[in-house]
Amino acid sequence: MEREGTPRGLVGRSLIAVLLFAVAVVPGWTLGGLAEDWTGNGLLDWLVTCAWSGLAVRLLAPWGSYRTRDGWLGAVPLYGWYLTCVLCWRVALLPYRDWEPRPDELCRARWLTGDRLGLWRAGIAVPRAGRRPAVGPRSR
Repeated sequence: MEREGTPRGLVGRSLIAVLLFAVAVVPGWTLGGLAEDWTGNGLLDWLVTCAWSGLAVRLLAPWGSYRTRDGWLGAVPLYGWYLTCVLCWRVALLPYRDWEPRPDELCRARWLTGDRLGLWRAGIAVPRAGRRPAVGPRSR
């Protein structure tokens, strides 16, 4: 049995990534197939499928250290599925990371040591110097 707070193993992470990929891509394939059946237009199938893939990349991007504007790249045929795979693999390990954060994310991440050496911890809020935590309503 895994201890609480430890990263997932390869099998657990793979299963989560496959499930995320299925949730991110299969509805687009289904809607694209339905659009082609209704209209008889194969190009509309690709447009719907690629648009759905772009939406999936746009939603997963901030969680996987990509910019949200990379959602446009998710709409590129085949490349969008590749980006979705990468993002699903990364999101499956959260809140830990096995990739370096972008420079603008360094203030929210920290390098882990001990048993988790080589991983980053995501979402750590670092208090700024000179600021105190808000206790109640702020006065103006």
